[in-house]
Amino acid sequence: MGLAQFDIAAGRQISEKCRRFACLKAKVPMISDAIRAVILGVVEGVTEFLPVSSTGHLLLVERFFEGGGDDFWKSFAILIQLGAILAILAIYFVKLWQVALGMFTDPAARRFVIGVLVAFLPAAVIGGLLGGYIKSYLFNPWVVCFSLIVGGAVLMWVDQLDLKPRLHDATTFPLPTYFAIGLAQCTAMIPRVSRSGATIVAAMLLGADKRASAEFSFFLAIPTMLGAFVYDLYKSRHEMTLDHSYIIAIGFVVSFITAIIVVKAFLSYVTRNGFTFFAWWRVIVGTLGLIALALGF
Repeated sequence: MGLAQFDIAAGRQISEKCRRFACLKAKVPMISDAIRAVILGVVEGVTEFLPVSSTGHLLLVERFFEGGGDDFWKSFAILIQLGAILAILAIYFVKLWQVALGMFTDPAARRFVIGVLVAFLPAAVIGGLLGGYIKSYLFNPWVVCFSLIVGGAVLMWVDQLDLKPRLHDATTFPLPTYFAIGLAQCTAMIPRVSRSGATIVAAMLLGADKRASAEFSFFLAIPTMLGAFVYDLYKSRHEMTLDHSYIIAIGFVVSFITAIIVVKAFLSYVTRNGFTFFAWWRVIVGTLGLIALALGF
């Protein structure tokens, strides 16, 4: 082989190696994004229905993924909520199906549907008017950490009260109670007051027992989270690509499976033990977050 031929052959080998290396580099972000989607899916599934602020935890986790990421990742937390919504539908399928069948013939079923809509209305109105402002200006890691701590203190206070529950079925609350819980849900627009925490605390203060309070928080989550999902999906439609669909699917499946496990365990736990554990969880996570932020992470 001549010198020129050798150079050509060597060049081809080097070029081929470079192409393989470039392909390998191109695959790394996809692998990284998949792992990131799994982690965020687990966080969403674990925290969405606990009184600990799912968005607050997701924001703190995202903070350590290259400072939060682009606009797609900012919408990812909303988009994978569909998995958690379907988890509630799966767990309460029989009860919800009975309500759906009896909505036009059974006064009790119809009253419950109206109650959920009445509770959902305040968040729909305020969220529609102020949602963009809240997402643009109030999603700050420092605010998140302080809100986690304050919310934990509120949970501890409520858990220590000598309440006398008189409402034991989430489907039979008075309509004014449903509306008051809906107003309380609006406080969850303050970063990062927990949506489930706000609604559970309100229901307990209005006379519901711990299990009924938690269950109505789950039912109210269905229209609230579904509305947020549809709204954010519409706004983010131009950012969606096939690669994004793949990442969202991973987060969706992980959040669905995780939420089913957590919701069943949560109902059993709070019925026996209350919310002290989750109050301390918020305080510890918020404190660790403040320390991390102060150190420059």
